[in-house]
Amino acid sequence: MSRHLAAALRVAVVALVGLTLASCGVNNVPTLQERAKAAWGEVQNQYQRRADLIPNLVETVKGYAQQEKDVLVQVTEARAKATQVRVDASTITDPAKFREFQEAQAQLSGALGRLLATVEAYPDLKSNQNFLALQSQLEGTENRIAVARRDYIGAVQAFNIEIRTIPGRWIAAIFYPDAKPMEVFTATAGSDRPPPVKF
Repeated sequence: MSRHLAAALRVAVVALVGLTLASCGVNNVPTLQERAKAAWGEVQNQYQRRADLIPNLVETVKGYAQQEKDVLVQVTEARAKATQVRVDASTITDPAKFREFQEAQAQLSGALGRLLATVEAYPDLKSNQNFLALQSQLEGTENRIAVARRDYIGAVQAFNIEIRTIPGRWIAAIFYPDAKPMEVFTATAGSDRPPPVKF
């Protein structure tokens, strides 16, 4: 057999092996893992956007509602805690850290909800242009957070299914042993009950 024919045969074999591996889904695990990490990055981006809006919101409310100091302090403390808890794409497989992040964000959401409910007692504040603009941005951000979380949950679901079912489970075990199931958001405790309304 000539050298050219042997070289061509080796190239053909390598190409055939590559096509076989590609068609059997060997790239599904890292592809889905990267999609989930990208979706997680968007979740973090939207939570950071919310955290960036809060100081301006607190300052605007403070100018009108000095007697609501407790609520303002709760929001500020919840924001500080939420921004200190970090879960990056490499640690979303850690249930404890993920739960800590989710709880900190839920506390911040609760504190913001209490702040916005307090505003109802201040008609001047409710008509302030800065407050209205910040409130609108905050509402938009909350919507973006919901969309980012939904997209993240979908991406993680696809990844987790891939590494838990055959043949993805085998491929992950052989080629990607570091691929671990990722965590998803769960409902906050008590979110299944409507908030009490007092008149």
